[in-house]
Amino acid sequence: MGSIIMTGGGTGGHLAIVKAVKEALRDEEPVYIGSVGGQDRQWFGEDETFAARYFLETRGVVNQGMIGKVRSLGMLARAVARSRQLLREHDASVVFSVGGYSAAPAAIAALLTGTPLVIHEQNAVPGSLNRLLRPYAKAFISSYDEASPVKAYPVKEIFFQKARIREELKTILFIGGSQGAVALNKLALELAPALRERGVAIIHQAGERNIEAVRSSYEEMGIEAEVFGFSDRIPELMERADFAVARAGASTLWELAANGLPTLFVPYPHAAGDHQYHNAKFLADRHLAWVIRESELEPGRVLDLMKQDLSVISRGLIDFTPREGAEEIAGILREFGVES
Repeated sequence: MGSIIMTGGGTGGHLAIVKAVKEALRDEEPVYIGSVGGQDRQWFGEDETFAARYFLETRGVVNQGMIGKVRSLGMLARAVARSRQLLREHDASVVFSVGGYSAAPAAIAALLTGTPLVIHEQNAVPGSLNRLLRPYAKAFISSYDEASPVKAYPVKEIFFQKARIREELKTILFIGGSQGAVALNKLALELAPALRERGVAIIHQAGERNIEAVRSSYEEMGIEAEVFGFSDRIPELMERADFAVARAGASTLWELAANGLPTLFVPYPHAAGDHQYHNAKFLADRHLAWVIRESELEPGRVLDLMKQDLSVISRGLIDFTPREGAEEIAGILREFGVES
């Protein structure tokens, strides 16, 4: 049986998919091909459960000037050549791509070497690389696509294990990502006095760069809050919370859904194709979440949402969110290994 190659990343949303599917592969030891840019090394640089890990010199091509595009394309060409070597060295049976610029070299190398390519698209609006490569993929997986062979999103099992029905609001969780979100930080601080009056505890992911400023603002108001930047304890923090306010990156969205945590999504307004809005709308249209544009955020409106029956949303999320996504994707990848 040949090796399963996993590729893609740059952001935590992409990398969370790799992690969830790799967990479902259990005894398999896949090979990871990522980039020196983004968060790839932060997630997998020390992960010795991979058979091998490679981080190539790549960067995005879009949103750059002409000289920047030429340089990026040159880096891509070299990385594709290196990826072709790696696919041969590891006798690749399939390449599993989660998208992002990190995925381009190995995904293109798969096409050039005739290696089956399986793509996972995390967002409701597909990324540019996935749109380009979709016609050549043996399988295109998306929780938002009726034609997808797997509908369930690949979420780590721990988020399901820690799920519970929320009955009343005792603790709120603000999730702005490890880089933080200025709009969510501002909203949290504006809501803090009213939350204190209601006896609601605050857990706040403010972003690494904003921790001290946000913590100081809470102290000036005399309000206790658990403020942090990056954390590997997100499942535990979600479990403690009864309501969340978050961006609508796909992996965060489905982790919250798997946990049964009622959430107000505030999409990042500059996301490509406005994909965060469409991610959140997928749940909001099913009355399983709320979505408010950043430009329309008002503390009073948010406080009104918190008065609703959280148990209905919480129970609905748990019933709606299947837990076998990572397992089903792992099964597809294993099949290519058997066929090779």
